[in-house]
Amino acid sequence: MAELYVKPGNQERGWNDPPQFSYGLQAQAGGARRTPLTRRPPPPAAEAPPGAPPDAAGAPAGSPAPPPRALGPPPLGAVGPAPRAEGGRPSAAARPEESGVPAAAAVLAPLREALAACRPTVQKQVCDDIGRRLTVLGDAWAQGKLSAPVRKRMGLLVRELQQQHWDAADEIHRSLMVDHVNEVSQWLVGVKRLIAETRSLPAAESAAATDGSAEDGPGQEDP
Repeated sequence: MAELYVKPGNQERGWNDPPQFSYGLQAQAGGARRTPLTRRPPPPAAEAPPGAPPDAAGAPAGSPAPPPRALGPPPLGAVGPAPRAEGGRPSAAARPEESGVPAAAAVLAPLREALAACRPTVQKQVCDDIGRRLTVLGDAWAQGKLSAPVRKRMGLLVRELQQQHWDAADEIHRSLMVDHVNEVSQWLVGVKRLIAETRSLPAAESAAATDGSAEDGPGQEDP
């Protein structure tokens, strides 16, 4: 313990000089952390008044209040299923794209009638292949695999076919093949062949010849 003592002040410097501490006291005091004399200790935390938020007690007196939290939009209500009509299918109000779409029977019946008209003069193998393609068309229609644009264009194609507008029907066929090849590739080949065979029927050729002679007009003589 001889190294832990306080030396008397330096008498040569003055009576009020601080005493000289031994190395042992300096080393022991240096291990402990001392608060600088120029630094003031923080004030004790004030208790928050009743009803204040939890973080209001520890905030300094001069610090600005935190900005109010923005309130989010009210929660949306649960989205219910689309209204359904009888039979479990969506109603017409829920399917606006279905307006103007013909029924399957309105398309398939005229195509099968055209195929029946071709059987007396067209090869059986060709007619059977067309019939199988029309069956595939009917199944895809019934299973909902055809989009509304495809069904609409098929309705237009059948109408042009019934009116013997062969070029217009063939043009609709080409537009379907270009725009919706994934939907129509399995059965549209049969429709194309049906248009060509129906166009080549004697009745269709005679009707076309009659229309051509009527366009010549009465009173015209052959040279």
